[in-house]
Amino acid sequence: MIKVNVLSEDKSWSKKIKKKEIFFNNLCKFFPKKFQFVNKKIYLTLLLSNNKRIKKLNRKFRKKNKHTDILSFPFHQKKKAKEIYLGDIIISYNYMNKPKELSTYLFKKKVVKIFIHGFLHLLDFDHIKKNDYIKMQNEEQKIFKSVQKFIN
Repeated sequence: MIKVNVLSEDKSWSKKIKKKEIFFNNLCKFFPKKFQFVNKKIYLTLLLSNNKRIKKLNRKFRKKNKHTDILSFPFHQKKKAKEIYLGDIIISYNYMNKPKELSTYLFKKKVVKIFIHGFLHLLDFDHIKKNDYIKMQNEEQKIFKSVQKFIN
C-alpha cells in the first residue's frame, strides 16, 4: 500500500485539485499490482509547489539554475523492509498549468502523468541511456493506462 503525504505551498493548486491528499492516495490505488506493494507500507512525500521554489531546489541539488516540471529525490534504503520511505517529489504548478487556464481535466491528466514519472524515479528508474528511457517510458504508459479510469 502506498501512502502519499501531500504538502502544498502554492494556493493555485487548490483551484484545480480540491482534496489533494485524497486525490493522490486514491490515484495510487489504481496503479498496477506490481506497483501497489501489497503487504508493505510504502510512503512518499509530494510537495506541490511553483516555478520559483522548484528553481531554487533545482539549483541547489542539481546545479541547474532553471525551473522544471518535477524533481524527484529517492531515499535509498533496503527495499525488502515492511515499511519503506521512497523519497520526495516536487511538482511545479506553473509547469502543469501550461497553457494558462488549462481545463481541470487536462490539468489533472498532466499532473498524473508527471507524478507517475516522479514515482518511477523514486524506484530508481531513469532516462539517461536510451534503453533506460524506453524501459521507463513503457512503465509510465502501463501505469497511466491503469489509472485512466481514475482520471475520467
